[in-house]
Amino acid sequence: MTGGPLLSVRGAAVTLGGRSVLAEVDLDVYPGELIGVLGPNGAGKTTLVRAVLGLVPLAAGVVLVDGAPALRSRSLLGYVPQRHEFAWDFPISVAGAVLTGRTQAIGLLRRTRASDRAAVDEALSRVGMTDLRDRPLGELSGGQRQRVLVARALAQVPRVLLLDEPFTGVDPPTRDVLATVLAELTAGGVAVVMTTHDLPAAAASCSRLCLLNRRIVADGPPHELADPDLWLRAFGGSSAHVLMSALGGGRGGLAP
Repeated sequence: MTGGPLLSVRGAAVTLGGRSVLAEVDLDVYPGELIGVLGPNGAGKTTLVRAVLGLVPLAAGVVLVDGAPALRSRSLLGYVPQRHEFAWDFPISVAGAVLTGRTQAIGLLRRTRASDRAAVDEALSRVGMTDLRDRPLGELSGGQRQRVLVARALAQVPRVLLLDEPFTGVDPPTRDVLATVLAELTAGGVAVVMTTHDLPAAAASCSRLCLLNRRIVADGPPHELADPDLWLRAFGGSSAHVLMSALGGGRGGLAP
């Protein structure tokens, strides 16, 4: 890789409710990379994303964004949470929801500018939601809601985009739109990190896979993670064989 990482996690540890959730996590993400973070339920995938965002405290370690502490570089981070975390019954339009992604750029109690409106228009266009910009949030389908969350993050014009299970429960057209958006972002130099349970899709689309189970078990291009022992260590023996079979059947499969 040339240049430094856009996102650097060093020695990150998180303890919640007296239980260690993450320990000694090191991860560098460079411009143009799409990294899939994979692991069983409870492995700490969502916690890792939230720690990068500063939403949960680090017990140890540091997170740097473009070389600076993440809390001082929050404006460079875009975040797509899981759909259930958003207040879909809030009385606001699609465009209004996407505009909330500009809060840091606009500032509190300040009027929106032409640049803010242009960012919203561009984000809606990228996810194919321009025609629905005035629709109330509560009238959207699941796939449309996911597109709104992605547009909201894109409106911030991030250099690092974090997505938590973006493909879970969405329709095929939305999957295609989101895959295209992520490919365009990485082609433009944005660093993308997503947690996912969709292992074949991750193997096909991600430049790197990160196997996580409290610690990083393995990290590398999909074709370098063909050793079944890595998947046994990350997911446990009960599911590793199924995972390897699924990955071996995908485009760019991992089977040796």
